[in-house]
Amino acid sequence: MGKLISQFAILVASFFVLWNLFGRVDWMKILHVEQATQTIEEKLGEKYWEIFKSQEVEIVDKSLDATMDKLLNKLCEANKIDRKEIKVHIVDNDEVNAFALPDGHLVVYAGLIRDSQNEAELCGVLAHELAHLELGHLMKKLVKEVGLTVLISMTSGNHNPEMIRQAFKALTSSAFDRDLEREADIKAVDYLVNSDINPEGLANFLYRMASAEKGIPDQLFWLSTHPGGEERSKDILAYVETKEWQEEFVLTEDEWESFQIEIAAY
Repeated sequence: MGKLISQFAILVASFFVLWNLFGRVDWMKILHVEQATQTIEEKLGEKYWEIFKSQEVEIVDKSLDATMDKLLNKLCEANKIDRKEIKVHIVDNDEVNAFALPDGHLVVYAGLIRDSQNEAELCGVLAHELAHLELGHLMKKLVKEVGLTVLISMTSGNHNPEMIRQAFKALTSSAFDRDLEREADIKAVDYLVNSDINPEGLANFLYRMASAEKGIPDQLFWLSTHPGGEERSKDILAYVETKEWQEEFVLTEDEWESFQIEIAAY
């Protein structure tokens, strides 16, 4: 009996030793799961951007790009986001819209820039879309709505072009679920606070868009894919009350006015 108990004790001890050793192994790295997911996202980003730029006109303007870079650089540097991984595209479209695509593509419509009343509002939207990128929301949404097997197929040599177009439509025309939107809002506020940019700008933008939605629904595309503006605005303001920041302006008044004048030309 004593021998049996001793063997059992050795077995249990061996189990926990092995469990501890296995727990220390980076299985994601060994199985290349993370690398595979990254590769899929890179290929999807490339394919989706090809589809998008065939349908829209990207604005190529060094002055506009420089101003947009200044805003994004502030957000990225303050939050340790690799700016080189963010690929910004300003699009000649009147819709009040911005959205992210896989692999760091950030699409900003001219209509959004024109409609933003100040840099805090524009930075609020940019921070929200950066949050979707940094939190991996795009792939979560695609896996949920399209399926991982389909995504893998889309990035292989045996993909169906129509399948890619439908997945692209699902990503850009349907809303994120409520939990992902709230998570992106909270993260965006953190980004703005860390950057000393007034986080109330995002709340103000959402509230203003929600108030205007019935009057000009065709223009407010961003709100249609990010619904619940008034409720989200209140939640953001409640979260902002728990934060402290020293407001600083990224652009001077003249720079902001010039930005608005330049984008109005398109």
